Amino acid sequence: MTEKVEHIGKREIAWSYAGTAFMIGAGVLLLPFILHKMPQETVGIWNIFQTITALVLLLDFGFRPTFARNISYIFSGVKTLQKDGVAHATADAAVDYGLLRGSLIAMRRFYRWMALAVFALLATAGTAYFWYILQKYSGDRQDAMVAWLLLIAINCYNLYTFYYDALLTGKGYVTRTQQINMFGQAVYIGLAIGLIYAGLGLTAIVASQLVSTVIRRVLTYRVFFTPALKERLATAEAQEPKAILQAITPNAIKIGLTQAGGFLVNKSAILIGSAFLTLEQVACYGITLQVMDILARCATVFYQSYMPKLAQCRAEKDLMGLRRYYLLCTVSLWLVYLVGGALWVWLGDWALGLIGSQTYFVPTMMLLVMLLISALEHNHAQSAGFIMADNKIPFFIPSLVSGAATVLLLWLFLGPLQMGIWGLILAPGLAQLAYQNWKWPSVVIKELKGERLKANG
Repeated sequence: MTEKVEHIGKREIAWSYAGTAFMIGAGVLLLPFILHKMPQETVGIWNIFQTITALVLLLDFGFRPTFARNISYIFSGVKTLQKDGVAHATADAAVDYGLLRGSLIAMRRFYRWMALAVFALLATAGTAYFWYILQKYSGDRQDAMVAWLLLIAINCYNLYTFYYDALLTGKGYVTRTQQINMFGQAVYIGLAIGLIYAGLGLTAIVASQLVSTVIRRVLTYRVFFTPALKERLATAEAQEPKAILQAITPNAIKIGLTQAGGFLVNKSAILIGSAFLTLEQVACYGITLQVMDILARCATVFYQSYMPKLAQCRAEKDLMGLRRYYLLCTVSLWLVYLVGGALWVWLGDWALGLIGSQTYFVPTMMLLVMLLISALEHNHAQSAGFIMADNKIPFFIPSLVSGAATVLLLWLFLGPLQMGIWGLILAPGLAQLAYQNWKWPSVVIKELKGERLKANG
């Protein structure tokens, strides 16, 4: 087994693009069946389900990316995990398996309690919220309730095993991760299409997601925990898990607060909008947002692939490497948004009409504004990721402020001003444009001129 973060080169980037293309292609394959077979109200419920899943993952509270980053530090050879900054490691430093074992124990304990908290939350407050939404749903309520119960199960299991993702990401298993995701997605799509045609409605989608998630987790465990690694861990004396959690908790909480702000900016519109708008309007905005998320995934392939290398560059004080990765990530992001956005504006509604969809995208002017807002959002998020790779989280308070501003603007635009879908679009865009869109890219560009990194070195 390789004693370092895995090599990430052209082959791994190619797999990232192939995996992203497959995931998108498979999603596009399923989308026509959903849009064709399900009425607009049901699509609206489906969008609410996806938003609730995103909300549940906030209970991770920043620990998954923090665990992943620290796993990268460990495989880069650091001997201690710090609350702030990164302990220096030489290029030939060996892996401290006692630190790795202690980190694994800490992860398992943390996510066990988080899964129990999710179950309690969804079984009580979540069910009450969903029952309220169902009162204006004219579709099959029994199918919707079964789907809701399955959604509770998948969210609890997903969070209980959430650290598996951190292990593969931290080790730099780019190719294996993509292969597992592609296989899991293929199972999900095939099973979902079959169950939709069997007449299961929402239950078909959620049940298929549950099966796919279990398969992915089993495969992920087998890839990371090789016989050689198990042997090394068995003979290593674990560092105190409590001390490890104490070291990583401050920044994890900051990341969690940042993610909470990000959720309010990017996802709260669906939950708040469902209280002011019709399910048909929620479906129109929600399906546009889903495709926007797909475009964003394509645009951030380089960044997602190189995340372990960013942590390694920080540990080794490699300024040139950081400069190179920042240029690649930024150029690829804007190129994908320009090309993909143009094709979407040109062919989007035509494609939906071709499949006989009962739901359409937002009008062209709204779509253009959403594309610009999304590109600016992910551009500053990537810059924040470069800062975070140095185990520094200066952006958690601005993220919370942006989230609070988004909620306030949503209430203003949807309530008193009655702006409809325009309110859903403009509220997060204006909140981010005020500060975050320009702040974090400017910080990273200034840093990559060399002053701060040299000072830290």
